[in-house]
Amino acid sequence: IELTGTSANSIEDAVNLAVSRAAVTIENIRHLRVLDITANVDNGAAVQWRVKISLSFAVQDRLHE
Repeated sequence: IELTGTSANSIEDAVNLAVSRAAVTIENIRHLRVLDITANVDNGAAVQWRVKISLSFAVQDRLHE
């Protein structure tokens, strides 16, 4: 799945926020890929980071539970 995360602190924080929000409803997240990084700029400085990520997760077979 593809998600977007934002943070005023850092790119890493934006990624971690997106993953932690996804982990609330998606189990077994295994990998992520950063697809795009952008930032809003104010007075010559990056003030908000936005990342677009792709997540991979394992799907469990629950037919026999």
